[in-house]
This record gives sequence, C-alpha cells and structure tokens, in this order.
Amino acid sequence: MAHEDCKQALSRRQAVALLAAFGITEEAVAQDPVTVDPRSFRVVVDNDSVRVLEYKSRPGLGVCGQGMHFHPAHVTVSLTGAKLKKTENGKVSLVDIPPGHVFYAPAETHAAEVIGGSGTRTYIVELKGKDWKPSTG
Repeated sequence: MAHEDCKQALSRRQAVALLAAFGITEEAVAQDPVTVDPRSFRVVVDNDSVRVLEYKSRPGLGVCGQGMHFHPAHVTVSLTGAKLKKTENGKVSLVDIPPGHVFYAPAETHAAEVIGGSGTRTYIVELKGKDWKPSTG
C-alpha cells in the first residue's frame, strides 16, 4: 500500500472511530457525497429550497459521484464537456455532454463514469421538495 493510501486509510479509520463514539454509524455518514469524497464535492449553496454541489472529477471516475449512486430531483450544469458511460436500470449508454450543457432529471439512481481524456467540473442543483434526501456518493 502506498504511503498516501496508508495515511488516507488511517484517517478514515480514525474518523469512523470518532463518529462511532458519538453513535453515528459509517453507513449513515457514507450517504452524503460531500462527506464520502470531500476532495471532489463541495457545497456551494445550501438553503431550504436547494443544495448546490460542485463536483470535480478526472477520467476513470464518476461525473457526478462514484459507482451506483442516488440523486434527488436536480438540475445539472456541466461546466466542462465529458464523454461518459452511464448505467441506469441495467442499461448502459455512451453519452457525450458538451460544455455548458444544462439539464433537469427527476430523482434517479445510476452510475456515470468519465471515459474521455480530461477531467470534468459540474454543478448539481438538488431541488428540496417535501421528500428531499441528499445525493449519495
């Protein structure tokens, strides 16, 4: 295991132990992508109506989260272009998203992997309705 990996594993273990001392399970924390992957996710706005996440990625990683993950109803603003492989409901598709592309999506669970040669930067605007729950990482 590389030195950096050991440092990250140690800090993760320490964080899980500290949370457990307060009665918070790792599963409960693992749901919020800002907690799961703070190097990639940043909260830009969080109020009663919306939560805006900035997501930065690189090839081989997700374009809006890692592996299979959930989003509440949201608007996505792609600041950079991306070529990605999307898996949703067992179907795989290849998608080419141009820079500046904006779209709305209802609540969904999917996986989206960057397959192009450059990193991506995206804003995910979660719409907080009465049944809102945050995206997962």
